[in-house]
Amino acid sequence: MTPTHFAFSSAFALGLVGLAFHRMHFLSVLLCLEGMMLSLFIAMSLWTLQLDATTFSSAPMLLLAFSACEASAGLALLVATARTHGSDLLSSLSLLQC
Repeated sequence: MTPTHFAFSSAFALGLVGLAFHRMHFLSVLLCLEGMMLSLFIAMSLWTLQLDATTFSSAPMLLLAFSACEASAGLALLVATARTHGSDLLSSLSLLQC
């Protein structure tokens, strides 16, 4: 495994570990998701550059578009949660109160 592959694999793994263990605030969950998507985007971009494949060249841009949509939906949920519950703590959210 090259150092570049190791760096992006470890960045994705750190985002996944942060998502799994540090779920106190909704904003920290969104940041971990964005870190994972960024590492996937850079890894996919490098993969298409290394293979010199023009058929896969649109895949990183498509992933980036989905990542932007995910970020905007997440921020909208963050604002709605902060307005209704008063904070972004995930412990204050309950499906039984809906």
